[in-house]
Amino acid sequence: MAGKKKQGQNLLHIIILLSLVCIMAVSGFGLVKDFLEKRRDQKEYERIARIAGPEEQTVQETAASKEAEIESETEQETEPPYISPVNFEELAKINPDIVGWIRIPDTNINYPIVQGKDNDVYLHKSFEGEESQAGCIFLDFESQKNMRGYNNILYGHHMRDGSMFKDVVLYKEEEYFKEHQYFELYTPEETIHLKAVACYYTENDPMVRKTRFKTRESFQQFVKEMLKPCPYAQIPDEPVGSLYTLVTCSYEEEDTRTVLFAVEVSGTH
Repeated sequence: MAGKKKQGQNLLHIIILLSLVCIMAVSGFGLVKDFLEKRRDQKEYERIARIAGPEEQTVQETAASKEAEIESETEQETEPPYISPVNFEELAKINPDIVGWIRIPDTNINYPIVQGKDNDVYLHKSFEGEESQAGCIFLDFESQKNMRGYNNILYGHHMRDGSMFKDVVLYKEEEYFKEHQYFELYTPEETIHLKAVACYYTENDPMVRKTRFKTRESFQQFVKEMLKPCPYAQIPDEPVGSLYTLVTCSYEEEDTRTVLFAVEVSGTH
């Protein structure tokens, strides 16, 4: 009896050991899969950035040089047509859902912007259509495609490796906010120069993604309400034509979001 009992205990130990080995193998496979997926996403967006345009020059310098060339060649007194520093024609061949590009200097944010038929399409799909945890930076499907509506909402994941909209959460620190206030959005039609005016974390409030307003006055009131929770908010002096809202996950509490609000400014700052 004692021998059978010992055999049973040994068998139990073997089963437990095999179970642990299986768990470790599955966990290891998951970690390797995540690592390879992140590496693939990184290489994909590096390739997309090379297609979009040069990184050595600032995009402002690139655009200025192209416009100067056109003006010199045509010798016309009229203002030359806008030529984006981002190669949207080539990017559209890869993904026709492209609507813009966002670049925030001195951060990791330098990505194409897409817009799907709803807000689920690009949650976990890369720019090239692959399944991806990081997904894409995408414009709310109810915002205007040219990003000239009342509230232009951009979403991006808060990735642990620092990619996508991870740097948006840093704007909750006032010093970082002030050092990174100015950035640009690029569309095929224009460059939109922006200034961050408020940032904070909040519950997943559907009011943040409101895009339709009955009057311009009601929109101005909406802007004031959105900026008010930020203690260092810089309320614009003039009426706001459009609000630009960057949204990413936040982990202070369950189901919270960090929201960064920006408004348009002149090209010189």
